[in-house]
Amino acid sequence: MLGAKNLAFLCVGVGIKLLLWPAYHSTDFEVHRNWLAITNSLPLSKWYFEDRSEWTLDYPPFFAWFEWGLSLAARWWDPRIVQLDNLGYAASSCVEFQRLTVIASELVLFAALGRFVQASGGTRQSKIAAALTFLSAGFLFVDHVHFQYNGFLFGILVYSLAFAMEGRDLLAGTMFAVLLCFKHIFMYIAPAYFIYLVINYCTVLRTRRRSPVGGCALDIGASAWRLAKLGTAVVVVFAVAFGPFVALGQLPQLASRLFPFKRGLCHAYWAPNFWALYVFADRLLILASRFIPALGLTFVDLSGLTASTRGLVGDTSFAVLPDIPPIATFIATLLAQVPAYVVLIRKGSKKQRGPQRFIQAVVLCAYASYMFGWHVHEKAILLILVPLGLLTAAPTQRTLRMFAVLSTAGYYSLFPLLFGAQELLIKAAVLLIWVLCALALLKSDRGVSAWRCLLRAERLYVLGHIPLFIATELLPGCVFGRLQFLPLALVSVYTALGVTYSWLGLVYEFALHHSHSTHKRH
Repeated sequence: MLGAKNLAFLCVGVGIKLLLWPAYHSTDFEVHRNWLAITNSLPLSKWYFEDRSEWTLDYPPFFAWFEWGLSLAARWWDPRIVQLDNLGYAASSCVEFQRLTVIASELVLFAALGRFVQASGGTRQSKIAAALTFLSAGFLFVDHVHFQYNGFLFGILVYSLAFAMEGRDLLAGTMFAVLLCFKHIFMYIAPAYFIYLVINYCTVLRTRRRSPVGGCALDIGASAWRLAKLGTAVVVVFAVAFGPFVALGQLPQLASRLFPFKRGLCHAYWAPNFWALYVFADRLLILASRFIPALGLTFVDLSGLTASTRGLVGDTSFAVLPDIPPIATFIATLLAQVPAYVVLIRKGSKKQRGPQRFIQAVVLCAYASYMFGWHVHEKAILLILVPLGLLTAAPTQRTLRMFAVLSTAGYYSLFPLLFGAQELLIKAAVLLIWVLCALALLKSDRGVSAWRCLLRAERLYVLGHIPLFIATELLPGCVFGRLQFLPLALVSVYTALGVTYSWLGLVYEFALHHSHSTHKRH
């Protein structure tokens, strides 16, 4: 039941989000309005073919049905919202409706976090972790200003993780299959789910009672039965989602919408990952070659550099360093996910290999895809921060340190999404208040606050976002002159350093440190 304290917290959260209604909204606002029009005005057979707007439907079928459900209410609220030819419609009634649907859909996240708190034993730290997730700067920036429905989608993910914490692995796997049919970006963490479910759910061991050496043996019959149940659940979910389009012979068209491979290595604004550092290094080498001819650097091609220096979407070209093909990012991502597999398969009882290791593996899988994936969006940082935030319910000091660094850098990296003058104070205040609350309220498993856990260099890095804000947001003209893209590049590179540092720290903490501890105990 929804207690008085939870209701009061929910009302405060909704109130904060209502205050953001007048703020800027991105082209994603028109994207979702157009999807309301497509699903309401056209038959199912034309949903993934409609292209009179550049904002074509490119999410999986369950999200299309979600938009269809919203469109029924939109038609009653303001019929002009669902008119296909009413491109760019953003009347106050339309803004109010779409903002309201984001807040309403986010109740899924609120309920899921409540389930997570229960699965964590209702501890004070789990409640703090849940509150910081629900009111995270990421959701406020991306959903309630920029405009998307991430809170709703991550609510499904949190439900899945909470079911795993309760030992209801079949339901956890089924919920994840449902989530994939809402938004396919979550396939980045699918390897963690697959390995976890195979080991913890599908593998049934029985004790060898008559064996003189004891031990356990695989119960083939029980394991096969569980595998069949899990496989059936997943197949049914995907059949419900994609079956109608298979029947219409539209699966190739749907796939072409879901997986557009014509984009470049980096997004318009470089997501703060390894490739941002790689692109920046290439630009530094260009400058070095111009001012230090003795280096003897040769250029491959300067014609495509504008794509990654002026915020344009396209192929990212390099002048000095080798170009990166998609297959290279795929291989790098797979290799970077190895620590996640180590977390899941290392020795220990089923309880020791349970939900906490599973969430750690989810974090590392998401991290690998973010660090080395092709055309990563800066908003994908939420795929790391949400499950990692759940681990702050009972974190080690290193985990808490890495979360503090990553959340500060990750949420700050979203600032370029909110580029209007009227959003300047909003984003600064929201991030400052959230970071202060996280540093003060989150405590390690030894009762030490997040701020006290940080090393001196980590504190300096976190505080370094203040002069970064002054230089890139308050005084960009004075500091950078006519170099308009340099502030964006500086934000991307500075936050990429924090993101990379946290990744290395979490790899050590989750995959290496605990392995060493296990060997010492044995």
